[in-house]
Amino acid sequence: MCGIAAVHDLSDHPDADRLRASRAIGEDMLSRLHHRGPDGHGSRLVGRTWLGHTRLSIVDLDGGTQPLADETGRRWVVANGEIYNHGDLRERLPGPFSTDSDSEVVLHVLGTLGTDGIHDMRGMWAFAVADEDGRVWLGRDPLGVKPLYWARYDERVLVASELAAFPPEARPHVEEFPTGHFWTATLAGDQHLEAYVDLHEDPLGGAEEIGPDFTSREAAQQAVRETLVTAVRERMMADVPVGVFLSGGLDSSVVAAILARESQPGSAVHSFAAGTPDSPDLVAARVVAEALGLEHHERVYTDEDVVEALPTVVAATESYEPSLIRSAVPNYLLSEMAAQHVKVVLTGEGADELFAGYHHLRELDEESLRDALIDGVATLHHLNLQRCDRVTMAHGLEARVPFLSRDMLAVASRIPIEWKLLGEDGQEKRLLREAFSGWIPDEILWRRKAQFGDGSGTADAMDRVVDSLVPDADWSAVRFEGLPPARTREELAYQRIFSEALGGINAEQVLGRFATA
Repeated sequence: MCGIAAVHDLSDHPDADRLRASRAIGEDMLSRLHHRGPDGHGSRLVGRTWLGHTRLSIVDLDGGTQPLADETGRRWVVANGEIYNHGDLRERLPGPFSTDSDSEVVLHVLGTLGTDGIHDMRGMWAFAVADEDGRVWLGRDPLGVKPLYWARYDERVLVASELAAFPPEARPHVEEFPTGHFWTATLAGDQHLEAYVDLHEDPLGGAEEIGPDFTSREAAQQAVRETLVTAVRERMMADVPVGVFLSGGLDSSVVAAILARESQPGSAVHSFAAGTPDSPDLVAARVVAEALGLEHHERVYTDEDVVEALPTVVAATESYEPSLIRSAVPNYLLSEMAAQHVKVVLTGEGADELFAGYHHLRELDEESLRDALIDGVATLHHLNLQRCDRVTMAHGLEARVPFLSRDMLAVASRIPIEWKLLGEDGQEKRLLREAFSGWIPDEILWRRKAQFGDGSGTADAMDRVVDSLVPDADWSAVRFEGLPPARTREELAYQRIFSEALGGINAEQVLGRFATA
């Protein structure tokens, strides 16, 4: 996990002064990404492309410093994220490999398989590769778990992991690099952007077909259970301790239960929860942690803590979407605490999109629900996954999302849609609960879903302070350049903070928005 930045020159014949300017631009961008990689940084000018990297050391602690070169020393990579199947890819590819870093695999995939091999990399990742011949490659994982942005400005392509990295003059040109895509450019000026997967047309995210719809609930439960256990096991890949965010809800509790079972006997499994004093999430998380024997940590905060953290959280999250910010505040405070104990945490992100856990899905018919779930997964990258990435990486902490493995997407797609409809008793995600019966206490297994900002008490705190954030006179009069009209006073407050931190960004080019605020 890290922050990456790149500057590629598109001019016909860049001279030494222009390349020095590219280096200066890149170094300035990289300096704004230090929080993503506090363990070190590196950069290199490769042909007409400057590559930069800030490192959070998780895999191959001694040998994974980036940029990394291939065996020729002419092609280099900077990568953000994790490629969980890098061991399998190493066995298939000729190498030679000089490190144990999963990021090195990117060089050999491109060198041996070309861009057709990008599909084979399982995990969460974004990369930039350049060679001495003037070629460059960019790529991003199918779901967009890892962020990537780019801007075409002054005959250059600027690339970075966060919006704040871009210089002010380039910000109006910044766009989100599309999920499931790669881009190539050559010395001759040829440029090519291509999708290797489209989640609206391929809801499996590029996973292989593994069979028809389930016809028995028992078979579906077994497949869900086995696939999620495998996904958690894969995401335990690290040379540092791995913990878990534990809200006390179903999804994070199931992940915590698997992590506890899969961990080495006698090793401590750290869990982390946050909320206002005696909030429902804190109480429920304690029950789970005690039942699983976890080493549990709590971040208890007050209304004053929320107000104090809010400007920093909005700027770090790089969004003003009210639902995201409400959940970002407790997660930001939680990440701050967790980073003092571990470098990696597992989360329950994605389960609601796969198993129809959200309240707004409850009244939908089968066809509408199927479409809503596909759209929900396809838009995670600039909503919940953006929040998950930013609030953790603000503290040099990597979040991993086992529910969003390709195989888990494939299994969830085989569950008949009628099994995901709300039951007569009003219980959501019933099949997932059935799959993990006996793994967590029943009072948690059948606990009704609460939005994280609600269960942690943050939403109540925000309701009590929003009036002071936006005086009445501002509500109907204030607009911020590049941002759409605010739908609520709360959203206007966040837009004001966003505009101060990221002025010049065109929201339509980079941000997602829920249907309601």
